[in-house]
Amino acid sequence: MTGTENFLTPAALAIPREGYFERIEGPYGPLFPKTPANYGFSILAKVLPGREQVIRDYAKTIEAAVRETPGVLAPLKLHYLRWIMFPIGDDLYFMYQGIFDTDFDKYMDDALMLFLSTGITTVFVNLEGFPEDWKDNLPAVVRFFREHQVPSFLEYGEYPYVSADEIKKALRLKASLTDALDQLQ
Repeated sequence: MTGTENFLTPAALAIPREGYFERIEGPYGPLFPKTPANYGFSILAKVLPGREQVIRDYAKTIEAAVRETPGVLAPLKLHYLRWIMFPIGDDLYFMYQGIFDTDFDKYMDDALMLFLSTGITTVFVNLEGFPEDWKDNLPAVVRFFREHQVPSFLEYGEYPYVSADEIKKALRLKASLTDALDQLQ
């Protein structure tokens, strides 16, 4: 079952090695399917030498931006992001994992717009191969993500195919009901 027909039944989806079932071209290459976890991608790239602390500090910049303006990342329609750094041999690698409500192409457009409008730079400038002209060269940015994409082969959703907005709406409803019930006591 796909879509939101039964969001109360957990779902899992095994994904082929290519990352999609049927190749459907979007403006920036093949579109990856919506899964029970929604849309998303993971990249793995080598950290430029000496940039580990810069990346860790950048995480604090994002934390502060969200604290100051909670909706700053809202255009990305995120469910979550996870950043991980780990060694492979003598090199340090960065893994970016994101789950969101839009397809890859829309996410790329929205992310570039977000960074250009806020003046916040992107963490990816600290990774080997990320284009120096990223602000003016979206095709090169997309190429970087496509070359460093590590498609998942299984995705699971406890509440499959539900958008972040739908989750927030349900939580607002729950809070309203809780308030109403508390006032009856």
